[in-house]
Amino acid sequence: MSVVQPFQPQNQRPLPARDRGPGSETPPRGPETGRLLRQPIGQPRQQYLQLRAGVHRKLLNRLNLEALAQADRSRAESEIRTLLLELLSEETTPLSLSERESLFGEILDDVFGLGPLEPLLRDPGISDILVNTSKQMFVERGGQLERVEGSFQDDRHLLRVIDRIVSAVGRRVDDSSPLVDARLPDGSRVNAIIPPLAVDGPLLSIRRFPAERLKADDLVSLRALTKPMLDFLSHAVRARLNILVSGGTGAGKTTLLNALSGYISERERIVTIEDAAELQLHQEHVARLETRPPNVEGKGAIRQRQLVINALRMRPDRIIVGEVRGDEALDMLQAMNTGHDGSLTTVHANTPRDALSRIETMIATGAVSLPERAMRQQIASAIQIVIQQTRLSDGTRKVTSISEITGMEGEIITMQEIFLFEKLGVTQEGKVIGRFRATGVRPKVCERLKTSGIHLPADMFEGVTEVR
Repeated sequence: MSVVQPFQPQNQRPLPARDRGPGSETPPRGPETGRLLRQPIGQPRQQYLQLRAGVHRKLLNRLNLEALAQADRSRAESEIRTLLLELLSEETTPLSLSERESLFGEILDDVFGLGPLEPLLRDPGISDILVNTSKQMFVERGGQLERVEGSFQDDRHLLRVIDRIVSAVGRRVDDSSPLVDARLPDGSRVNAIIPPLAVDGPLLSIRRFPAERLKADDLVSLRALTKPMLDFLSHAVRARLNILVSGGTGAGKTTLLNALSGYISERERIVTIEDAAELQLHQEHVARLETRPPNVEGKGAIRQRQLVINALRMRPDRIIVGEVRGDEALDMLQAMNTGHDGSLTTVHANTPRDALSRIETMIATGAVSLPERAMRQQIASAIQIVIQQTRLSDGTRKVTSISEITGMEGEIITMQEIFLFEKLGVTQEGKVIGRFRATGVRPKVCERLKTSGIHLPADMFEGVTEVR
């Protein structure tokens, strides 16, 4: 029985990608798929794109994608190629062999994968994929945004791919639930928002993570920080100091947190708590927890605060919260203050001082009402080190500040900067010129490090500079 049947999208739900999952190293099938748009499209190119779109749409309308996805791969490819040749024979504008193969590859991506996203997901150099309705796609490569030529046929096509992504992880997106977070099999984080919230059409954002996470030494090689800065942070982790990583969206906070976690002893029990599981710890004894969104009836949600409270009952040596963003901040601070030293977490903020203010705001929005001074005392006693991670204007990511919380003076939390990155200028090509510098301040935590058997050399903090 043939699987080429009329397709009824309103009654069918596409299945998850099977044969070619995201992250596959298979190169794009045709020269046109996923090519970067670096110059205006000429008239011949426009004609080809219009022809391809028309044939593609007719082909999808005549294919039963669900049946094909379940069929034998070679049989499905044969059916698709036969129908494609039939449709092309009806067109007046001929396609070259490479163009036909490109179109054939796109159809296979629609059947077995995520359509126009597949070539982008196969490219390890792309860190973000941003779909602005069915008409526009952008990617971030090397810290810079670029528009890509591939696109969806229409909003219906884009909605079908979004539904395929979210249904694979047990989520749903429709008029009653037009906003959804999900995760691809390779760990990439997905956010989708559809009308009526998205005014012009469905929007899709994918934050990708490399298959091989960067190690701490890789960050030094990439000039994200210096060797003395890394040495100090590694000793701080080993000595069980509580560390807060601050930074903006896409600054590399999770990457840095993941790298620093590598200095945690294998003998310790680690509990990680995340909204979307991204951390990849290599220790043997790791318990991973992830929040849960509400169900169709709006019930059953499990928030980070509940997981933090539950983690305290799991006999953790360390608690790592992927990102503090709500009233779980107070529970996290209390855990740090009551025997769970060596905890790590991140927060969205532009400076170390702003990070502390954000935590204050989170505590204030919770159910527990604390005086301002009491909140600050909790913060000052719980957190020892604040790291500022920044994405610069040229797309590079650097640790721009490492600060120590020294206590309180009156109503103010006192801090001192130990290392910093100074921006000196920008080249004609837009590359940021700067230097890493030690401030010359010997941190107070050195005394605590000594009790852990760690003796830091005096010249580590003597203001040595490195031009970058």
